[in-house]
Amino acid sequence: MSDGEIFGQLLHGAARAWRQKLDERLKPMGLSQAKWRTLMHLSLAEDALTQAEIAARLGVEEPTVVTLLHRLEKESWITRKNSPSDRRCKLVLLAHRAQRVITQIKRAADDLRHELRRNGTLLVYAGHDGHMTHRRSISTKRALGTHGRKRK
Repeated sequence: MSDGEIFGQLLHGAARAWRQKLDERLKPMGLSQAKWRTLMHLSLAEDALTQAEIAARLGVEEPTVVTLLHRLEKESWITRKNSPSDRRCKLVLLAHRAQRVITQIKRAADDLRHELRRNGTLLVYAGHDGHMTHRRSISTKRALGTHGRKRK
C-alpha cells in the first residue's frame, strides 16, 4: 500500500473516530452527530444557509437533510423561512436554543482536542526521509478508544 493510500485511510479513520468520541460527549445534551454537525455548520456560516447548502456541507442528499431539518425545527434548534429572492428555497437559521448550546459544543470539542494533545497524540507525521508513517496515528486511535473497531 502506498503512503498516499495509508494517509487517506488514517485520515478517514481519525476523522470518524473524532466524530464518534465527540458524539458520545454531546449525546447527554440530546444531540446526535447529525444534529450537532448541522448546528455547527450553521453557526460557522456568515449568513443563513439554504437546505441545499447544508446538504452539500454535510455530504448528504437534500431529501436526507430535509428530514433532519424537520426534526431540528420541531425540537426548536432551528427556524426556517422562505428566501426573499427565491420562493423555492428555504433559509435555515439557528434558533435561540441552539445559539446557547453552540458554546457547549465548541467547549466539548476543545476539551477533546486538549486531551489528545496532552496524551502526545498526532494524526500522521512525515519522517525525516519524507515518508509518511502511521505509528503516531495508532496512538491517536488508542486515545480515541477505537483501536480500529467501532466502540460501543
